[in-house]
Amino acid sequence: MELTLSQLAERLGANVVGGGDNDHTRVCAVGPVESAQQQEVTFVADDRHAAAAAKSAAGAIIVAKCIEGVDKPQLVVQDVNAALIQALNIFAPKLRPPHEGIDPSAKLGRNVRIGNGASIGPHVVIDDDVQVGDNTVIGSGVRIGENSKLGGNCRLDSNVVVYHNCVLGNNVIIQANTTIGSVGFGYCFIDGAHRLVPHNGGVIIEDFVEIGANCCIDRAKFGNTIVGAGTKIDNLVQIAHNVVIGKCCLISAQVGVAGSCKLGDGVVLAGQVGLADNIEIGAGTIVGAQSGVTKNVLPNQKLLWSPAIDIKEAARVIAGVMRLPKLSEQFRRLIKRVDKLEAADDHKQ
Repeated sequence: MELTLSQLAERLGANVVGGGDNDHTRVCAVGPVESAQQQEVTFVADDRHAAAAAKSAAGAIIVAKCIEGVDKPQLVVQDVNAALIQALNIFAPKLRPPHEGIDPSAKLGRNVRIGNGASIGPHVVIDDDVQVGDNTVIGSGVRIGENSKLGGNCRLDSNVVVYHNCVLGNNVIIQANTTIGSVGFGYCFIDGAHRLVPHNGGVIIEDFVEIGANCCIDRAKFGNTIVGAGTKIDNLVQIAHNVVIGKCCLISAQVGVAGSCKLGDGVVLAGQVGLADNIEIGAGTIVGAQSGVTKNVLPNQKLLWSPAIDIKEAARVIAGVMRLPKLSEQFRRLIKRVDKLEAADDHKQ
């Protein structure tokens, strides 16, 4: 798609400051401030990139306030990030929409109910007594187990697996190759062998949850594993059995949440965070990358390191660790001096 700056400004609700004939200047994409070209619009969300904006070759810049020294059109908006999302959607590749209805290669069990406007792709397998809500899109190769329920306006990408007795709310997005409702990793050592504990519960994914590719969310032993409304989960995340995740949490790539953990609303887990089993993370807590959490955490904490500690204390620990090589060298020099002094005293005696 290609728009004039005036048309783009109207769609974004922006005021255009500077520039020439904005009714004829055209843009067709969004680019980063350092490398955007003349037919692209870029953005500056904070003062750190203001200097780069002056040098940018972009056709226009989305800003929250005018930047001095910039000789190109500036689209002034209230919220740069919201305008950026809107611009990216405007210029997104226009893919062919999924076909409404059921592909001939799909296999449906008994008493399956498909909502209005839903799309069931090639080679989908839906078992007995499944419900699929209105306008939900199920990509090729998806498997949905018995008695599961999918709400409206969901999207399941290729090769997603939803096991039996799982519930997805409305507007849920699950990217390719993710598995919902697999058996949890729970074993007891009996008579010389590890015996799997039955997992008879389910999984509940609430409204507006988005789950990345290649994730696993295990079913509960009893009751349900729950992912709260508005939570966003990155790729390659493991959520174990009976975990309860609050609303609007952010969980980054390669996070592992062990069994029966509870996360409050708005918790943020950065990349490669690991949680020990049966712990509670209070609402609003942020856990930094590669941290290991081994005990309960109060609300609104900022943690780092392994085992996870307050971020200010972690900064001091990291600073001390970084000084260890220098301290070690100083220690070796001191040992040599002491050895020489002791050798001199022995010689005098």
